[in-house]
Amino acid sequence: MARRHRAEQRELLPDPRYGNELVTYMINAVMKRGKKSTAVKIVYGAIEDIKDQMKDADPIEVFTQAIENVTPRLEVKSRRVGGATYQVPLEVKPKRQIALATRWLIQFAGNRRGIPMRRALAIELMDAYRGQGNGIKKRDDTHKMAQANKAFAHYRW
Repeated sequence: MARRHRAEQRELLPDPRYGNELVTYMINAVMKRGKKSTAVKIVYGAIEDIKDQMKDADPIEVFTQAIENVTPRLEVKSRRVGGATYQVPLEVKPKRQIALATRWLIQFAGNRRGIPMRRALAIELMDAYRGQGNGIKKRDDTHKMAQANKAFAHYRW
């Protein structure tokens, strides 16, 4: 663990095709074992599929709105107080909101068996844009958990 300095955060460069930092973040999140070209094909392919499916909407707008719809505002963290463990609701920091939303979308897209990842990711993004699907359900479950444990909010620190 570093003792003197915090690790400095690198700024994400906007992706070359759409000029959007969120697309770059999604590409990096999809990437496995350093295979960035494969991740680029998956994400750009998903955006192309969105463009084909939803002809009336801008695909980047659908993409950003889908991630916005899935972002959680509250989450619970375990706190141990006097021998008991409490689930304490906390507000989620903006960077973590995006990280959780992209992680959930990629996870649920990967769980769809029998179809290519680019198609599965496009379906998850379109579902999230419409306010339905697994990502929205996960966000709602997280919010319900935080709401149910609101009584322990005074243990936050």
